[in-house]
Amino acid sequence: MKAGRLLSLDVLRGFDMLFIMGGCPLALALCAAFGAPDGALARQFRHVPWEGLAFKDMIFPLFLFIAGASFPFSAAKRLAQGATRAALVGHVLRRGVALAVLGLCYNGLLAFDFAHLRVFGVLQLIGFAWTVAALLAIGFERRARLVLALALLLGPSALFWLVGAPDFPDAAPFTPEGNLGCWVDRTLWGGHILQPRFDPEGTAGLLASPATALLGVLAGDVLRSSLSGARKAAALFLSGALLVVAGLALSPVVPVVKALWSASFVLVTGGCSAMLLGAFYFALDVKGWRRGAMFFRVIGMNALTIYLAQHVVDFGKVSAFLWGGAVRLLPPDGRPVGMALAYLATCWLLLYFLYRKGIFLKV
Repeated sequence: MKAGRLLSLDVLRGFDMLFIMGGCPLALALCAAFGAPDGALARQFRHVPWEGLAFKDMIFPLFLFIAGASFPFSAAKRLAQGATRAALVGHVLRRGVALAVLGLCYNGLLAFDFAHLRVFGVLQLIGFAWTVAALLAIGFERRARLVLALALLLGPSALFWLVGAPDFPDAAPFTPEGNLGCWVDRTLWGGHILQPRFDPEGTAGLLASPATALLGVLAGDVLRSSLSGARKAAALFLSGALLVVAGLALSPVVPVVKALWSASFVLVTGGCSAMLLGAFYFALDVKGWRRGAMFFRVIGMNALTIYLAQHVVDFGKVSAFLWGGAVRLLPPDGRPVGMALAYLATCWLLLYFLYRKGIFLKV
């Protein structure tokens, strides 16, 4: 397959976004309803405070990986339609800037409170990382991309290992105090970061996250190769497993830290993302097992819409208005689960309406 749109990419993106638009609160409500609000399963749906990895910590890197995997398809389509490489570069740069501006608006740019405006954010990091990976994909052949991915993956962590934060010279290099990227955050950006000591989408992430997007590009290259469908899925799954093993092997030296996008974090999350993509691709695009796929595709086709809409629209109030009466009929212990389901249903129905009307927010 040389161009076109893979169902597995849309469905996997929708599966990922499900947890952003209410899946994690629903899972936590279910855990509480069954008497384990702080159990091992519940902890998977909360972010790890610093070092380590939970399922919720996979959501962001998986989305960035999918964005990278989609690029070879979109680039091939544009080139097939007659676009030049220069035009493709211009499109990539415009998209990256648009995502950064949307991210700043999400952070409160339109309030004009520039003294307290947070500079970094999820959309800014996605825009930057995807842009870097896309430009490298345009400028270099596939083998060179692999070398560049390794350099982006290992380079920042090597820098952090060798150069610590000047204001905490005795702190470990992969701690909030001792990390060089965190030092840049609090020194250069001051009151414009999320936390006093660092920003979780800050300088360290800007340096290292393009590796995740470029790993996604490499996965997209596999999907566009001449291999059979089953072999593509197997290649993704095997390479993903190897990345996970490499990340775990590296973790005693370079710990898994999401806020720093440490090399071990990129390897483990990139490996898990590749295995998930391989499994979804095999099930949906190779075997054609599509029952239930529409539910996730509706979300995946408008991922940016629901991410931004939740910041603007009070879906809690909307879902209470629509479903509150029905939820009150449930036993008291079941009402949190009912409201979590109502929130998710309200978001999905909006996206389904947009899907049926052919309305998709893209940049």
